Amino acid sequence: MIHFDKFKLANNLTVIVHQDKSTPMACVNILYNVGARDEDENKTGFAHLFEHLMFGGSINIPNYDEPLQLVGGENNAFTTNDITNYYCTVPSENLETAFWLESDRMLSLAFSDKSLEVQRSVVIEEFKQRYLNQPYGDVWLLLRPLVYKVHPYKWATIGKEISHIENATMDDVKAFFKKHYNPGNAIMVVAGDVELQQVKQLSEKWFAPIPEAIKPERKLPAEPKQTEARSLTVERDVPASSIYKAFHMCSRYDKEYHTVDLMSDILSRGNSSRLYKSLIKEKQLFSDINAYVMGDFDKGLFVISGKVNEGVSIADAEKGIEEEVSRLQNQLVPEKELQKCKNKTESSLTFSETDVLNKATNLAISELLGDANLINEEVENYQAVTVEGIQQQARIILDKNNCSTLYYMAKEKN
Repeated sequence: MIHFDKFKLANNLTVIVHQDKSTPMACVNILYNVGARDEDENKTGFAHLFEHLMFGGSINIPNYDEPLQLVGGENNAFTTNDITNYYCTVPSENLETAFWLESDRMLSLAFSDKSLEVQRSVVIEEFKQRYLNQPYGDVWLLLRPLVYKVHPYKWATIGKEISHIENATMDDVKAFFKKHYNPGNAIMVVAGDVELQQVKQLSEKWFAPIPEAIKPERKLPAEPKQTEARSLTVERDVPASSIYKAFHMCSRYDKEYHTVDLMSDILSRGNSSRLYKSLIKEKQLFSDINAYVMGDFDKGLFVISGKVNEGVSIADAEKGIEEEVSRLQNQLVPEKELQKCKNKTESSLTFSETDVLNKATNLAISELLGDANLINEEVENYQAVTVEGIQQQARIILDKNNCSTLYYMAKEKN
């Protein structure tokens, strides 16, 4: 059980406090309710560009990292299609430094031409290195627009194309910041060796003066139901051909989410899982195969992907996947097999709670999903999954007409 206190400032910043005296550290995690799905289709990659810009200095602090390193702290951030999350950890006696740094960049970034140019080139380089010049790097640049036709999940967090970042103007950047980076659109979690009164006092001192802003309204187009199989075949200079099968599924908010998550574990979690035993060990069709959920806040994806062994045809490899899917749809999973997956999930959730930073991030995400206390209900939700529920979701989701397949073929060797 993770105990926490929660309060709101007058400017609508939500603050959650979790005391953990087992660590000498304190963590400040600020989650902004903005991700790649909130971008304009002709100006993508902004949420991720911002993650970089937030380290480029604010009005009173030209260098974000330096003061933090001087007090023994460290920081990082990540962007998804749904959220942008910033976190820093410091020895607890230096907690105020983290408040000072985080509040100053929420209040206002420096927005210098130099910072924009530096971070723009960093992001462009990242786009080239990770997505264009790396084996399998462009998979999601190809798969997302195949799967999504109207919802903004159709582009990756890095953006649709490099030109969107190249052409980003200072006005574009300022408008994005003003709209999304404000107290009412943020959740702050302070965790570790901290006291509730101390956090209240520091929050009032550093964050309360930041003006309230209008919370952005999200009106995203719903993705229409997919009614026919889609596919795309590309050839690339890669070591092995791969297959990616993406199926539409429920959102992270839906009660079926935990069932679908466990369904992916039955297929591919560990060496005793179905895809590993059948398609890697026995039939030797794949060298590597995985099934996973994307965990999206809007209706998301269930993905099965694998690297095909040399000498195996893509048709035989795909047939192997389809046979395992069919078994899941037509035969109830034995209770013992499901319970084994539940136990693995419970132990990994329990293990993740030993890390104060993990707890802070998960409390923030749970609050965004509706209530920070959801963090304490996760194990119960997984344990409540039934074998009938697994079969029902397999029939609904793993339908051929609900599938988009990317055949990522290795070029023929001369």
